[in-house]
Parts: sequence; structure tokens; C-alpha cells
Amino acid sequence: MERLSAKESLLLAFKDAGGFQSLVGGKTTEMHRIDVNERIIGLERLNPTPRPTTSPFLEGRWNFEWFGSGSPGLFTARFLFERFPVTLANLVGLDMLIKDGYSKVTANLKFLNSIESKFLLTTKLSVEGPIRMKEEYVEGLFETPTVSEQAIPEQLKDALRQAAGSLQQLPAPIKDAVSNGLTLPLSGTFQRLFIISYLDEEILIIRDSAGAPDVLTRLEGPLPPLADETIATEYES
Repeated sequence: MERLSAKESLLLAFKDAGGFQSLVGGKTTEMHRIDVNERIIGLERLNPTPRPTTSPFLEGRWNFEWFGSGSPGLFTARFLFERFPVTLANLVGLDMLIKDGYSKVTANLKFLNSIESKFLLTTKLSVEGPIRMKEEYVEGLFETPTVSEQAIPEQLKDALRQAAGSLQQLPAPIKDAVSNGLTLPLSGTFQRLFIISYLDEEILIIRDSAGAPDVLTRLEGPLPPLADETIATEYES
């Protein structure tokens, strides 16, 4: 009951702090950060999983509720906001799939409230102990946007049709590259060590080397089929 109460208290603190949009928009106050961090610490001391890096609970799809300074979630948010003004683009969600020794962070974007796209950041995970892991960036991918014509302002529809027509006139190799999205090789650019300070069937808490926490909640829905090997292949107790 104590652990359940601590989880509910933490989720309430996220809501009081303004939720995901307030966090990525830099509007979370110092008081809210202190309150959230206090409740994170309270939940961590009730961690029911002593060896989280090799736990079957780790694999799955997770939603970012909170992230720290070294998080791939923050990297993704900053990467996007440095390139698109908030009046043009809106980050509407951020989630992470952990599977077969890799993580894939997906940022869901909306441009002009009518054009949807995704940025995917892939990282390699290596188990280095019962609570410690290493993460290495592999690549980023901008998916080709999908457009809802019904939601596009009338003054932009002609420009959209012209752009679509121009795309069809491109040489096949270039057209295929555009259709498949833009890949950004990131191998060798960044890596970090982190520890898993809390894990159960619903909540995952990660702390980087500076102690900054990421808090994720499990998303419902079927997972992709798992390979035979597990995430713990590089570590032996």
C-alpha cells in the first residue's frame, strides 16, 4: 500500500507541475521541480526490483513523464525546438521502446496543427551491472510527414499541392530518399552511463551520472515480438 500511495503521489505531482507540455516548454517552476524530485526519492526507496537491468519488466514501450539533463528525451526535445519555432511545431508526445538491447525514442510532432511527423532516436544499451547500463546513440530519423488536408488552412493548400507535384517530378532515387525520411548517423557522437533506481510493471526511473532522473510510465498495447536473446547478454553476475 505504501508503494501504491507513493506512485499515485508522484503522478499527481507531474499533473500539478503542468505535465509534459510544461516540462518541454521550460515552464516548470523550481517549486514544482523540488516537489517532483522529493516524491521520486520517496518512490525509489520502495524499489521492488533489486536487479532491474536483467528484469523482464524493463522491455516494453514507455512514456516519458519527466526527464533530466542527460536524457535522450531532453536531447530529442532540444534538437527539435532549436530547429522549429514553437509557433510552427509542437511536440505532442515522447515515448521509448526498449527491446533486444536497443531503445528507440519517438517524438511525435505536429506542424501548423495539421501536419504530423515523427523523429526517432535509436540508442544501443549495454548492461554493466545489476542496476547500471551504458547507452550509445546510433542514429536519428525524421519520418516523412503525413498531412490531413481537412485541417490545413485554405491559404496553404495550393502551396501543399505544388510541393507534392514537385516531389513527383524528382528523379526516382531522390524521391525514394525523401519518401523514406531523413536519417542522421549518430554513432560515436554521444554515450552515457545511467542507473535504474526504480522498476516495476508500471514505472521506470533512470538516473544519469549527475543524478538527474527520467521517469517513465508503461504504455498499454501489444509489444513487437521479442528475439531469442535478452537485454542481459553482456553482463554476468
